[in-house]
This record gives sequence, C-alpha cells and structure tokens, in this order.
Amino acid sequence: MVRAPKSVEVKLNLRVLEISGTWEPNDAERRAAWELYVELVTRVSVVPLREEEGLLREALSSLYSLFTTTREVLRKYGPDVAEPKKNGEYNFGFLAVAMLNYGIRPLLASWHPALEDWETRRPADRSRRDHEHAWIRAGELRTALRDTRSILTAYADLLASACGVPNLLAAVPGADR
Repeated sequence: MVRAPKSVEVKLNLRVLEISGTWEPNDAERRAAWELYVELVTRVSVVPLREEEGLLREALSSLYSLFTTTREVLRKYGPDVAEPKKNGEYNFGFLAVAMLNYGIRPLLASWHPALEDWETRRPADRSRRDHEHAWIRAGELRTALRDTRSILTAYADLLASACGVPNLLAAVPGADR
C-alpha cells in the first residue's frame, strides 16, 4: 500500500494565475481529493478527445458538470477542507475553487455560447455530429480543450499525490500526457 505523503508540492500554471507552494492535506482533504480525482480521471477533462471521437458539446457539458461535483465535495467535507494554513501553504478548498474559476470557467465562458450559437443553426436534416464537424471553429475548440486538459491533468496529478495513489491514467490506452 502506498502511503500518502505528509506534504505535497503545488505547482499549477492556470495561464492567468500561478499557484506555487505546499499543501499538507488533512484526512478530510485527502478524502475530498480522492473524490475529485476520480471525477477528473474518468472524464474527457483529462482523457483526450480525439478528432474523430465524441461531440464537443458533450465535452463542454462534462467539464461544466465538474462545477456541481466540486460544490458537492466541498459541501460534503465542509470547513475541514478549507482550514487556514501557514503562509505559502494551500488547502483543498482553495485549490478546488481555483481549478473551477481559472482552469475551467474561462474555457466555458468563451466556448459555450459560441458553440450554442452554431448549434442553433443546425438544419433539421443534419446530425449533431455532422453539424459540429462542419463548424469552422471546431478545431479551435478542440485545441482549447487540449489546453484545459493539460491544466486539469496537473490538478489530477496533484490530487493523486495528496492521496498517495499511483497515476490511474497510466492504465488508459492513448492517454498521452
């Protein structure tokens, strides 16, 4: 059995914000980290969406649902996951909220309305998939999803370290990192 470390190094680049320091998770934070880790590694958030696979709408919806999941985890574990730490140390609450507000929200705020606008133009005789593939900005959105995936992969790695578990993505074929 892998033992969780007492402290983990935090180094996250969220494009608009860099988070660097340490995190000494308590038991509640480790349990919360595990729950959020499972959510991250089982979604398109960190598993690549290949060009010929899936729908962009489904990818955005999956990322959007992380807001609900994260809120539920934060409520479930309460103030114990947001207890103040020494200067330069982080807590799960701060890291989770930063993930949402700086790792995911910029992508959704920009791309959700753009894709929605394109979706409203779908002719009745065209499938959702074919309509998405015809969108001139589909490649841009896939690039933005890849960029966000790199941020969320760093979060997943941090959460796995805090829990003392091996990287579960290593078992996913094609989940190139």
